[in-house]
Amino acid sequence: MTAELVRGQNHPLSQARLEIRISAGTPIVAVAALGDENGLIHGAEWVAHPGAPTQPGLEVPRQAAADHRLAVDLDAVPEAVHRVSVLLALPVGGTGPVRFGAVAAPFVAVAGLDGGEVASYTITGLEAESAVVALELYRRQGAWKVRAVGQGYAGGLAELLTDQQLPQAHQLAGSINDAVSQGLARSVQAPSPRTADGDRSRQAAAPALGPDQGGTAPQPGSVPPVSPYGGQTPGGPGQPAPQQSSYPGSAPDSDAVTQPSAPTAGGPIDYSHPRRQNAAPPPPPPTAPPAAPGQPARPVAGDATGWSMEERLYNQVWGMFEDLARTTAAYRSAVDFAESRMDKELEQVLSDPRSRIGGQGDAAREAARARHAQLVAQAREALDRDLAQLAAEADVVEPALPPAYARWDSPAWHAYRVPMELPMALRLGDLHLPEADRIRIPMLVRLPLERGLWIDSGPAGSSDGSFTDSHAMSRLAMETAVAHAARLLAVYPAGEFTVHVIDPAGSGAQPLTPLVQTGVLAAPPALGAAGVADVLGRLTQRVDLVQMAVRGGAADSLPPGFDTSQQLLIVHDFPHGFDDRAVNQLRYLADEGPAFGVHLMMVADREQSSGYGPLLDPLWRSLLRLTPVADDHLADPWVGHAWTYEPSLVPPGSQVLQQVLSQVATARTKFT
Repeated sequence: MTAELVRGQNHPLSQARLEIRISAGTPIVAVAALGDENGLIHGAEWVAHPGAPTQPGLEVPRQAAADHRLAVDLDAVPEAVHRVSVLLALPVGGTGPVRFGAVAAPFVAVAGLDGGEVASYTITGLEAESAVVALELYRRQGAWKVRAVGQGYAGGLAELLTDQQLPQAHQLAGSINDAVSQGLARSVQAPSPRTADGDRSRQAAAPALGPDQGGTAPQPGSVPPVSPYGGQTPGGPGQPAPQQSSYPGSAPDSDAVTQPSAPTAGGPIDYSHPRRQNAAPPPPPPTAPPAAPGQPARPVAGDATGWSMEERLYNQVWGMFEDLARTTAAYRSAVDFAESRMDKELEQVLSDPRSRIGGQGDAAREAARARHAQLVAQAREALDRDLAQLAAEADVVEPALPPAYARWDSPAWHAYRVPMELPMALRLGDLHLPEADRIRIPMLVRLPLERGLWIDSGPAGSSDGSFTDSHAMSRLAMETAVAHAARLLAVYPAGEFTVHVIDPAGSGAQPLTPLVQTGVLAAPPALGAAGVADVLGRLTQRVDLVQMAVRGGAADSLPPGFDTSQQLLIVHDFPHGFDDRAVNQLRYLADEGPAFGVHLMMVADREQSSGYGPLLDPLWRSLLRLTPVADDHLADPWVGHAWTYEPSLVPPGSQVLQQVLSQVATARTKFT
């Protein structure tokens, strides 16, 4: 799996022979520099560039190009080398762009000899810079790692090499630019396209250049390319897309293919398939007026691609989740880098006996701490800037969410009507991180549910430090389950969702009152061991029947009157009233049920259920664990965050649950 790095983040390297792939969408210069343990470049012979493309363990291209391949052999670099920096720069003296802010974000990937990418990094946030330290490979305790740097320089290669403390940096930058200019002079330009009649050559579309790239401004009425994820069109194949994580569901990837226009007389022949009519998704809705220069863009609800406003909002919520994950990861990585740098500097001070006498050591320690504080302050400033933009977007998006995505206290529920179609997703709660406690990201899961839910009713300490006892926790867990079930009933069309409840001891009677009194349950809650066996037997038989019909290709031959709606089984107070046979049936429903319309919601204490041992572990692992109180248990394998989850509960004293369920019951009566 490729590790998508953010600025300051590192990743271990398990291979010595690597290929560094660079894509920028415009010709750039690629340079690789060798540094010692302090990062110093001792001379021009430590730099591989177009004028001297090979150095020990390094080989770079000889010309500027939009795509590069750099060869690196870490075992072949000298022992004194502890760092390999990859530098990118825009050619000078040509007609191309003069700043990275005018081109697509450069993309850099580290791959092994087998072609598989180990880590990648998209360098964002560049504006006036014309040279950038993209990433660095560094040796730490005998092992090599890669770190995403993204440090830009408006003064070009000369300023970059000077900052790397290279002697005669300006002379080397001049020789690199001369070598690049000679390479461009030797290159042969492509012939101009023919327009005469009978031209049968395929013609590739030339990239559009902006006014600051040597091109002209787009003409009125022209349509810019649209990215399938909204915003600027990615500049390379590695432009990041939504990732899968423990936050389920993602926007589908699709290659946008537009219908070709008919060829005109005397024009080039169109080789596109005449019957391919896949259309790109419609563009986002009109955005707010542009912000003033230097100010961040004003957020707009639904500012994402999609066929409907619902899909646009779904994709926008996903984008907010990714943005928060990235900016927090960048902040944490920057803080870790500052701390490791300070520790190294303090270690160097203590290792020198001369610094222990007089005030020299104290001054060095104070300087190290001051540099650490400066780096942390810079990282915090960038984090606060990004969080302010995300908070503004959340304030705009939250009121625009439809009922399926909205909190229970949203005004959207006051205008609720039983839907005619199933929505894309359902909100199960909110997610947030400690660094951005004021920003809540809706936790949306795709419908129909692909995994069951486990509402943990065991005693636990919440994220705010409070402690909830077992009885209160059990009541809160059942209220959470009822809120989730009510939301599922509310977002499905009438008659397409059925809820069953198993409550062997009857201890969940009070929280279940809204479901029972409104009549939305298929039957009263099952009590005792006999009720458990009856409900599990009927649902197991239903899964068997549908499974045989689907796998036998006879899905249309189910018995007359067969209930084809989605089924939800709420199990409370497990394992009371369950024997080994019932536990096996429960596991069967958890494994096979979702694919055939039967979903499971467990409300149980993991500790009380541990007596079943290995019999219960697969069931526990197959369900999505949720808590009735805020808890930081949801892991994010994308960037390694532990997200704090808060359930979506009905505000105390609100009658919204009864009102919504009453409409569901009325619509079901009319449907039947």
